[in-house]
Amino acid sequence: MAEEEDWPASATKYVLITGGVVSGLGKGVTASSVGVVLKACGLRVTCIKIDPYLNTDAGTMSPFEHGEVFVLDDGGEVDLDLGNYERFIDVTLTRDNNITTGKIYQSVIEKERKGDYLGKTVQVVPHVTDEIKQWIQSVSTVPVDGQTCPADVCVIELGGTVGDIESMPFIEALRQLSFSLGKENFCLIHVSLVPVLGVVGEQKTKPTQHSVRELRALGLTPDILACRSAQPLIGSVKEKLSQFCHVPVENILNIHDVPNIWHVPLILRNQKVHEAIIKQLNLAGSAGPPDLQDWTEMAESYDNLKNSVKIALVGKYTNLTDSYLSVVKALLHACVACSLKPSIQWIAASDLEDATATTAPAAHTEAWETLKGCSCILIPGGFGDRGISGMILAAKYARENKVPYLDADSEEFNKDTPDRVVMYMPEVLIFPLIFMEESRDMPSDLRFDNGLSRYGNPPHVDERHRHRYEVNPSFVPMLENAGLQFVGCDESGKRMEIVELQDHPFYVGVQFHPEFKSRPRRPSPPFTGDALLLGNKLIKLTN
Repeated sequence: MAEEEDWPASATKYVLITGGVVSGLGKGVTASSVGVVLKACGLRVTCIKIDPYLNTDAGTMSPFEHGEVFVLDDGGEVDLDLGNYERFIDVTLTRDNNITTGKIYQSVIEKERKGDYLGKTVQVVPHVTDEIKQWIQSVSTVPVDGQTCPADVCVIELGGTVGDIESMPFIEALRQLSFSLGKENFCLIHVSLVPVLGVVGEQKTKPTQHSVRELRALGLTPDILACRSAQPLIGSVKEKLSQFCHVPVENILNIHDVPNIWHVPLILRNQKVHEAIIKQLNLAGSAGPPDLQDWTEMAESYDNLKNSVKIALVGKYTNLTDSYLSVVKALLHACVACSLKPSIQWIAASDLEDATATTAPAAHTEAWETLKGCSCILIPGGFGDRGISGMILAAKYARENKVPYLDADSEEFNKDTPDRVVMYMPEVLIFPLIFMEESRDMPSDLRFDNGLSRYGNPPHVDERHRHRYEVNPSFVPMLENAGLQFVGCDESGKRMEIVELQDHPFYVGVQFHPEFKSRPRRPSPPFTGDALLLGNKLIKLTN
């Protein structure tokens, strides 16, 4: 990160999103939706996600712990909320847009070892808090929308819940930042819960009151309250919250449950969140009325979809659907573009395996019945050997032309296998710029045109990767003679990127993760190709 004296001059203003009462209220969607509305007003927006955990990034975290690991263009492995930001606001973020406690402490310790603190006792205040402020102000000046100057507004989401011990240094740093910038440059939106007790049936404000009181005790006062609830808030509840939380009634917003999350920016727009933020940040001269016509049409088009299609998602982490959040969103984008309503059927890959027929016969039977009842099958990637046999069985079932099953193994799962169809590429240590162990964004030059994957014939395709093992180049001729076509490879021609099966309606495998670049109005080509096929089938059945 840049040193404090190197900070570029910037007029960037800040919107901080905090959460109270419980976790999982949808702070990420709220932050993304605020960004959508501000962008619709003509303002340029960037985002920062603060995760208070000690990991330096999300790369080594189990999907069961924290949901999927989202991969950025620069190879950064980050929190899934950055995926929400990119999809909603249509920006390209960097790894520095995800701040963690691990990153902050690592930077502070490195500076201490180099002697940057000139022998002083290194403490949370001021050294850690100064590092946090420096990081925020430096990252907020980096354009993420293809322009050359800093954004007008930086939306910051503080992960966790107010009062969590691990977030205290960040709260203090943000308090200092708010004070130094002044209220005309800093707006705080607090997301809280207004529950309804089943017996009483009354919307309760006390949890939010306590949450705001704790936030104020830490030195931060909310300018806007975003209240999560199942049903719209009644007027008296807003008045009560205003009285006890010291927030104007017009700045108390309600984000109630909606048919799909694309409605959230519209809800905020209808409650004039943009007017509250623009007034607070003195941006009236730069912003106009929000133009969300295209977003409205998109949200309503999904609500009005009639043709439902069952899609089997066979994976290793199906107990937590957030593990495949970007895959689910990419399916949604593609299906909506093809006027289809996706109905995802979650299947644990291990339930399809032969061993499960003995240990859990009911689960095995149900998994296969579900798979056979779906119109298409999608198998996302996963690390390790658990469930791999089930994924192979699902892929084998999908081959309608009955191509013989290749009895081979992978070096990833069996180090001693003689048939290393999938292997660790040793050049990783020799050519780090070509292939890195960590995630990266690299071009994939297509060798054939107009394949099933729907990329057409562009000069190159840029997709995001997160893997260590690849197809063994020595097996490629044999596989192609057997009917597979490797229609995409990297610039060296050695790493296979896209494979298709001849004489099959749609049988595509990719080495990369196309879901990470899918956007609501620009769905990923491989997902779109699958959806188009399903759409054509439905049209024929209807006719």
